Amino acid sequence: MIYPTIDELTHGDFNRYELVIGVAKCARIVTDEYVAMRAKAQKMIDNRETEKPLSALIDSEYKDQKAVKIAIAKLSSGRFKMVHPEE
Repeated sequence: MIYPTIDELTHGDFNRYELVIGVAKCARIVTDEYVAMRAKAQKMIDNRETEKPLSALIDSEYKDQKAVKIAIAKLSSGRFKMVHPEE
């Protein structure tokens, strides 16, 4: 991973291990969102609610990139946030 750097993602608050765990959890959320979006689109097609193909009903961000890359972008932009667990 070249961009964003680890320091840019964590702001010095998390180590590399915590960053990997955080990105993996975010990637799981992204994958779940994609699966839900795809199921909804497939249901619309099956019920003949739309004439669009499946690929047109899924957000381009989700269908063109890997889940980990999307998760890193969302962490970098602030849409996802890593927090320390309550101690």
